[in-house]
Amino acid sequence: MARSSPRTLAVPDAPGSAVPRALGRRLLIKLFVSLRPNQWTKNLLVFAALIFAVRLFDVTAVVRSVEAFAIFCALSSAVYLLNDVVDRRIDRQHPLKSQRPIAAGEISVRMALGTAAVFACLALGGAFLMAWQFGAIAAGYLALMALYSGPLKHVVILDVLAIAIGFVLRAAAGAAALHVAISHWLLACTILLALFISLAKRRHELVLLAEGATSHRPILGEYTPYLLDQMIAVVAASTLIAYIFYTVSPETIQKFGTTWLDLTIPFPLYGIFRYLYLVHRREGGGSPADLLLNDRPLLICVSLWVAAVVLIVYRPF
Repeated sequence: MARSSPRTLAVPDAPGSAVPRALGRRLLIKLFVSLRPNQWTKNLLVFAALIFAVRLFDVTAVVRSVEAFAIFCALSSAVYLLNDVVDRRIDRQHPLKSQRPIAAGEISVRMALGTAAVFACLALGGAFLMAWQFGAIAAGYLALMALYSGPLKHVVILDVLAIAIGFVLRAAAGAAALHVAISHWLLACTILLALFISLAKRRHELVLLAEGATSHRPILGEYTPYLLDQMIAVVAASTLIAYIFYTVSPETIQKFGTTWLDLTIPFPLYGIFRYLYLVHRREGGGSPADLLLNDRPLLICVSLWVAAVVLIVYRPF
């Protein structure tokens, strides 16, 4: 009787086996998630200078804007890693943030900080190679966001102001990358809109966490839904007024050679009202980037606004 040959059993932890490779891939995926690529849409603000400087069809300017966008994506990811490390203990008490890889213990603190350092160094090096002004703004952004991850997020009002200034630095960086001046009106609109979104996010956290809000983020104890509603109302109105003045100002009309930019006013009107509706009626606002990408009417509104601005600015009537 022929003797059957013994089967070779695969050893799961043997060198070169599929298991370590699978674990490595899983770790890389978790690390990529921690970079928060869904939040990179915030860095699209660097393209504002490209559009409003009438350089949209300048290939060199487009390439530089794309490079600036990539650099700020790397910088913001470094900040997110640092922020998740600092907040990992209190994030475990949050119904949504507890699922983040660092808070869940799936990514070590050492790996997160090491990755953040690499991203920050590479991004800053690339920024200063582009232009020293752009590099200075990028360094200022990184310093401000690092301070926000530390003491600033615990100081009432300064916490939301820091986030808003971060958006302004993105817009200013886009202009510095192209060596063009950016309108003071647009900077005012940017900081006001960013304040509006930041305050709405604070309101969402306060309502979502209810009595556990202060244990997750102590600064929330300094706010109330009523106070935030009052601040949101003031900032929303100021944003709309600033944008309206920008579209009809003689400086804007002379720059673009058209008086038709005021036709775009209905888009920010609808966008802000839609955002308020989502915050108050749909309990949205926790993640502005997710809200923009997942709410079709809001996404269509922003897309139509961009299309209308490009059509009017580049084909003036």
